[in-house]
Amino acid sequence: MVMYIDEVLLGRRLERHVRMLAEEIGERNLWRYRELQKSSDYIAGVWEASNYRTERQAFHVKGKEVHNLAVQLTGKGRADQILLIGAHYDSVRGCPGANDNGTGVAAMLEMARLLAGIRLHCSVRFVAFVNEEPPFFQTRQMGSWVYASRCRLRREHIIGMLSLETIGYYSDMPGSQRYPIPFALLYPDTANFIGIVGNLDSKNLVNRVTETFRRHSDFPSESLSAPGWMTGVGWSDQWAFWKEGYKAVMVTDTALFRYGAYHTPQDTPEKVVYHKMARVVSAMTRVVVEMASSV
Repeated sequence: MVMYIDEVLLGRRLERHVRMLAEEIGERNLWRYRELQKSSDYIAGVWEASNYRTERQAFHVKGKEVHNLAVQLTGKGRADQILLIGAHYDSVRGCPGANDNGTGVAAMLEMARLLAGIRLHCSVRFVAFVNEEPPFFQTRQMGSWVYASRCRLRREHIIGMLSLETIGYYSDMPGSQRYPIPFALLYPDTANFIGIVGNLDSKNLVNRVTETFRRHSDFPSESLSAPGWMTGVGWSDQWAFWKEGYKAVMVTDTALFRYGAYHTPQDTPEKVVYHKMARVVSAMTRVVVEMASSV
C-alpha cells in the first residue's frame, strides 16, 4: 500500500496537539483532575472527528474515576489479531508534559487520523493510557497495566504493542546524547536518532519494527533489545504488556538521556523539534501499515 503523507502539514498538526495538551490544558494528572479529564475529552474528540468510536475503560484511583481510551480499525482478514499502538496522556506532577508525553499522544492521534477508514489485514488499536507517571508507574494503578491485564483476561491476540514515549527532541550537536552504563560504548553521542527498545522476549519485534522503519525512512534510528530490568529499558507502558506476556517495544527519543527539561516545568512545546518528529511519525505510520498488512 502506497501512502502519501505531507510531512510539513503533519508537523503543524503535531504541534497543534502538543500545544493543546501542554499549553492550553497544561499539567494533567490525578492532582490536576480537571485537566486530566480535559485531555481525555480532547483525545476522544480528535478521534471522533475521524469517525472513530471511543471506548472508555473506567477505573478508580484514590476515589476518582480515571479512563483509558481506545479506538480500533478492525481488520478485514484476521480481525482477531491486534497491533496495538499506545501512549500515556498524563504528565508528571509540576510538569506541563510537552515532550513527555504530549508528543507521544500527538503522534498516536495523527497516526490514527492518517489510517482512518483503511482496512488492513489485521486490526490496529490505538490506546491512550492514564497514570503512567509516578506514583503509579509499575503499580496496579498504572493505566497500561490495568488495560493489559484486561487484554490478557479476554485472551486478546495482541501481535505486538508499540509504546510512543517522548519522541520530540533531537539535536545534531556532538555530545548531546547520554546513556546509562554500558550503552555509551555501543551507541552514537549525537541525539539525532529515534530509539526502538524492547526486552529480550521482544527482540524479534524490535528487529521487525527497526527494519521496517529503515525501509521507509532514512531518519536515523537505533535499536536495543536488553533485559527489562536494565536502566531505561522498561520506562514506559510497554513494561505493563511485558508483565502480561505480550511482546512490546518503546519508540522514544530516549527522554532524560538527551532532554534536559524532562520531568521539569520547562518541558514546554517550543522545545519540540516538530519537523523531525513529523518524519518519525510518518515512518511509523508506514511501519504500522506494513506490519498490519503482512500478518
